[in-house]
Amino acid sequence: MQMKLGMMAVALCWSTGLFAQYTLTVDAKALRITQGCFYFTLFKTEKGFPDKPENAFKKGRLETLKSTSVSYAFTGLPAGTYAVSVFHDENCDGEMQKNALGIPLEGTGASNDARGRFGPPKFADAKFTLDADKKITVTMWYF
Repeated sequence: MQMKLGMMAVALCWSTGLFAQYTLTVDAKALRITQGCFYFTLFKTEKGFPDKPENAFKKGRLETLKSTSVSYAFTGLPAGTYAVSVFHDENCDGEMQKNALGIPLEGTGASNDARGRFGPPKFADAKFTLDADKKITVTMWYF
């Protein structure tokens, strides 16, 4: 009986290290106003990145902005490759306002401060490896 319990304890410790859970803290800076809502999306693949939150691995939202910098923590993340997309929804309607050419009228940003040429940033430019607790900063872009 004690042998089985000991083996279970060893297995539990081994598996805990194998399936470690990390926290990713995302700081977004340079918001132009302190009104509206703020969305954080975390992607594990390029599918839907950066503007299809329904394809995101995890999502977060802040409804009250108190300064021109905001922060959100994604917890319980397994090690892996990720990319972050952020969106400052100034009128809190849940949709990105765009002009007739499709250019965003509200603030956006991505990890690694990735920016697209003639379109949104690419996952490959925004991706990073998470293998420990990590903090990243995203600078907002307003067009």
